[in-house]
Amino acid sequence: MSVEVRVPTLGESVTEATIATWFKQPGDAVAVDEMLCELETDKVTVEVPAPSSGTLGDIIAAEGDTVGVDALLATINEGAGAAPAPKADAKPRSSATKASLRSAETERAAGANRAAKPSRKPGLGARAEKPATRADKLPFQRSKALPGLPD
Repeated sequence: MSVEVRVPTLGESVTEATIATWFKQPGDAVAVDEMLCELETDKVTVEVPAPSSGTLGDIIAAEGDTVGVDALLATINEGAGAAPAPKADAKPRSSATKASLRSAETERAAGANRAAKPSRKPGLGARAEKPATRADKLPFQRSKALPGLPD
């Protein structure tokens, strides 16, 4: 089965793009979300990911071509030519290796928990710190300049 690769929506006022680079060639194996090509506009550069895994078929639009939104870029052939799944490690592991892997995983999990907890400055207690805003840096008090607003 063949899957079409099309130009994604580029933005509100952008209607066309130029193909800057193809990262893959016809016949290359591609995985889902692997970058196939790069599109350039006057405002942004966009990478186009593969919508499915398989083998890159025909490239319809070559490098340097100008294409519109939803234009056909290439095709991907799914099925027999699809990229193979990575092979699992067939070598059995010793109990010492398993123990070291478990301790490494435990340390990583502990580090993630520490990073997830917000740090508190001493003396603040349970009171949350008010985030700084641009208005806090103004040389006057907002409540006096604009009555009705909190200070």
